[in-house]
Amino acid sequence: MSLKWVLQAGVCAVGLAMAAGGASAQEKVLRWSSQGDAFSMDPYVRNESLTLGVMGNVYEGLTRRDTKTLEIQPGLAIRWEQQEPTRWRFWLRQGVKFQDGRPFTADDVVFSFNRVRAGASDLKTRVAGIKEAKKIDDFTVDFITDVPNPIIMYEWDTWGILSATWAKENFALETVDVTKTAPNFASTSANGTGPFVLTYREADVRTEFAVNQDWWDKDGRKKFNVTKVIYRPIKNPATAVAALLSGQIDVVEPVPVQDIDRINKSGQAKVEIGPELRTIFLGMDTDRNELVYSDVKGKNPLKDKRVRQAFYQAIDIDAIKTKIMRNLAVPSAMMIGAGVNGYDTNVKRLPYDPAAAKKLLTDAGYPNGFGITLDCPNDRYVNDEAICQAVVGMLARIGVKVTLNAQSKTIIFPFYAAKRDTSFYMLGWTPGSVDSWNVLYNIVGSVKKDAQGRIVRGLFNYGAWSSPALDDLTDKILTETDKAKRDGMIAQAWKLHTDDIGHLPLHQQALAWGVRNNVSVVVSPFNRYDWSLVNVK
Repeated sequence: MSLKWVLQAGVCAVGLAMAAGGASAQEKVLRWSSQGDAFSMDPYVRNESLTLGVMGNVYEGLTRRDTKTLEIQPGLAIRWEQQEPTRWRFWLRQGVKFQDGRPFTADDVVFSFNRVRAGASDLKTRVAGIKEAKKIDDFTVDFITDVPNPIIMYEWDTWGILSATWAKENFALETVDVTKTAPNFASTSANGTGPFVLTYREADVRTEFAVNQDWWDKDGRKKFNVTKVIYRPIKNPATAVAALLSGQIDVVEPVPVQDIDRINKSGQAKVEIGPELRTIFLGMDTDRNELVYSDVKGKNPLKDKRVRQAFYQAIDIDAIKTKIMRNLAVPSAMMIGAGVNGYDTNVKRLPYDPAAAKKLLTDAGYPNGFGITLDCPNDRYVNDEAICQAVVGMLARIGVKVTLNAQSKTIIFPFYAAKRDTSFYMLGWTPGSVDSWNVLYNIVGSVKKDAQGRIVRGLFNYGAWSSPALDDLTDKILTETDKAKRDGMIAQAWKLHTDDIGHLPLHQQALAWGVRNNVSVVVSPFNRYDWSLVNVK
């Protein structure tokens, strides 16, 4: 059952109603749909592109990225400078107001720095390696790092700044995980500085936004004419496509690859296709001495590289590309794709070879294979469940009996994160920094906790693959300012991971957005929903 939250003036903030304005003949409504909903209105609750994509229209970071070129640009900070090896100074934009009318100042940045590191925040790695955010004056903040960090701001376009006063007044000092705890005010309400204002929230049914008439970016307001956005999650792809073609929805993403031709020939809509930086991969529990979800008792077969390689070579990636993805995917030998710093075209996938895979299993002591469970989302990535079903069949050919556990991302992702209770799983990852360090630290780095027991490295390394040598390189990569040396260390780190088959990379999926003919959009490689670039005729 979904919870219904209606934001009203006097309940959330008078400023929200003022920003929303009233309906008029000039109203331009954008009706947007995806497979799932944002987990929460709190921008720190999930490091997941759909939630970040939706809430990125309400909350802004100190930096932002150009949707097409991906270049870092000033956001709520107008400039920054590394004044000392471990001190960065950021000068903030003046005259900016939160959507409730309060002014944006350095106090909000310091508060947001402390908040993103606390509670159930899933974005702690945005400020990894930073000891302190120090207010210098109302519009200047210094960030003190543990070690020199030349890429401190690379991911700050998705670290949205909250109003300190608003959060304190509404008892939303920390992020709460709504799958475990009752929502707080920030879970169901919002108050950012961005181009759109949250006006209505009915989780898993409908969320509405109105244009922020007081948005600080005068040039940005010239790029779009949308005055209202209605976001509707539609899990069933056939239903979503039908809604697009009937005119009930203006933009649908992702479009099932099998429906692209039908949409393009409909005369009502077209499919906008673009590359995505996300890599889809399979992870394996290489840490436990006994797998939780397997019929092998007393040991963990995935600790053996030969077994991991058998899984790898049993997967027919070309069949997945042509039959399931209909060529809208680029098979990958790495955990990053083209466009990400560190990608190497010379790294090649191991060949698909079921016979070799079967021999590897036999050599590892499993001539008859074994049983294992594959956890997989069914509403997050393009054809995610179909890919997992294909993997089940491919592994069956070498004797591995896979039980598929496919569920909604709202169930499966918290399941991954809460207890790291998985033996074999699918995940996708887009490095927000467009740099290898992001993936080396978050996805393949050894799990490391701070003094409070919070995971600060390997937060999304649910299988806990570990390489101390890679971790050492990752730490050096973060601080190295010589590009040639840094790139060399990145190549070394990826070789360690690839040689040991730490994960099973699959592909980079292509983005396919179904768009009504009267709507123009810009498809971002980050798959972000930038409504401030949309025009409705």
